[in-house]
Amino acid sequence: MNADPAEQAHPDPCCFVIFGASGDLTRRLLLPALYNLAATDLMPERFALVGVARGEDTDDNFRATLEEALKQFSTRPLTRKTVARILKNVSYVQADPEQEGSFDRLRTHVEKVEADIGTGGNRIFYLATPPSGFAPIVTALGRSGLVKQTRDAWRRVIVEKPFGTDLASARKLNESLLDTLQEDQIFRMDHYLGKETVQNIMILRFANGLFEPLWNRNHIDHVQITVAETVDVGRRGKFYDATGALRDMVPNHMFQLLSLVAMEAPARFDAPAVRAAKSEVLQAIGQYTPAEAMKNSVRAAYEGGVVRGQKVTAYHETPDVPPDSATETYVAMKLMVDTWRWAGVPFYLRTGKALGVRKSEVAIKFKEAPFSMFRNTPVDRLAQNFLVLGIQPDETIKLHFNAKVPGPELEIGGVDMTFRYDDFFDAAPTTGYETLIYDCMTGDGMLFQRADAVEAGWAAVEPFQKAWAKADARDGSKDGGKDGSKNLATYPAGTDGPEEADRLIARDGRAWRPLL
Repeated sequence: MNADPAEQAHPDPCCFVIFGASGDLTRRLLLPALYNLAATDLMPERFALVGVARGEDTDDNFRATLEEALKQFSTRPLTRKTVARILKNVSYVQADPEQEGSFDRLRTHVEKVEADIGTGGNRIFYLATPPSGFAPIVTALGRSGLVKQTRDAWRRVIVEKPFGTDLASARKLNESLLDTLQEDQIFRMDHYLGKETVQNIMILRFANGLFEPLWNRNHIDHVQITVAETVDVGRRGKFYDATGALRDMVPNHMFQLLSLVAMEAPARFDAPAVRAAKSEVLQAIGQYTPAEAMKNSVRAAYEGGVVRGQKVTAYHETPDVPPDSATETYVAMKLMVDTWRWAGVPFYLRTGKALGVRKSEVAIKFKEAPFSMFRNTPVDRLAQNFLVLGIQPDETIKLHFNAKVPGPELEIGGVDMTFRYDDFFDAAPTTGYETLIYDCMTGDGMLFQRADAVEAGWAAVEPFQKAWAKADARDGSKDGGKDGSKNLATYPAGTDGPEEADRLIARDGRAWRPLL
């Protein structure tokens, strides 16, 4: 979000309808984000919040629940005036797409709220629900006429990730949504794109003549994208075992980072041009054969260990996780982007749970300089030239390069130049959702995924999904049963990950940047 709210467009009046209003996402993230928008004067003057869920509730009780959530989860000190502004026009409706007539009641309620407050008929429907609810809710919205746009009023739908579980399901979901909505009404949310450092990748590349001339195969050796988490699966065994690290992180979060790093310069800095450039990158990811997919990937599950002083139980001993589960908690892979700019430059991706440190970063490794001038300096003592974009928990940009160590002898040492957002900008803590909600209110789809980009991401990981499933089925048939865990590497909780991931990148003469 820009530092000066006065320079930003003020959103139109609107009614903000949250499906899944009783869930954690609403309490922990959406409501604090709306508060932050109001606190920075980026909220519409006429604004109504309608909560929708399957259970019964009253307006007063729902309003009290939201007030308690603000007190507990707000990222900044609360003021009575701003809290009152958020809660002033709050109401609740019980609705279920499977209940005949419940969406007609919702339409009647929303129309009354709009008339009372004067929001002009503009509506945002935020689907903070499990993915299984996306298509039924949108179909019911269409059937009731709630999302039909007019010349004077817009209607938009925000859909949280995950958007499908594979290519076929993503296509089916897209088709279902597009039966009711136009593409420009659909805002496919990936909260990673709300992070300042992620958005800054485009600024870093295209607003600085220093970097863009070097941003190609002539100067870049490889790219590493890391999303490491310290949290284990815990009590989410049933959910996580149906998902896994690949589905959870790669086609969405990690591919968003990859596309921003690898995209060509868009003709204009607007939503259609930027989204088209990102989609082209994902469509250019090389398609592997099953054998190549197995060779260029590692999947693993964590064993028992210690993370930040806390004992962690092995994944296969987690409640609701079958002991023979083939679900991975860690994945590493090598991808190639088949474009002129990136020909021959590998992209190494890794993500996992119960690792030793929480860290998300993009590391650009530049090619090494000739060493003939420094024959007396061992090559392994020269620092590697990395440009590292730290995304979380520290939002930084670091440049690693070589410099002379002070003293009479010619000795070379590696040094860092580090830019920290907190050192230069007075930015209040946020949830990461503020920019995305604001952009939806103003109709700017730049940071949201288009249907073709979603499907291109799933198409890129489909060879891995199919190869792994085939290997599990083949090995299961050999011993008369199915024990997919046999095909998983392992790593102790609290470490950098499995040794097999180190070997994946080492065979190319490279190494992962250390996590710990």
